[in-house]
Amino acid sequence: MEYKGAKVFSATKARERVELGNALTEWIQDNPDLVIKDTVVRQSSDNEFHCITIIVFYDFREDRN
Repeated sequence: MEYKGAKVFSATKARERVELGNALTEWIQDNPDLVIKDTVVRQSSDNEFHCITIIVFYDFREDRN
């Protein structure tokens, strides 16, 4: 799959993980000239921390100015 860029959203603290979806939604709304091509979600953990990462791969809309 071909894309022009990637945006990474990552959170370790519980409150940040809860807000991650809102941050992603806000970014999408703030970037209407982008077309999301793919997403990857990963979780990693150790004895103390749980990290979630969302990677969004995007391209530019062909009709953008």
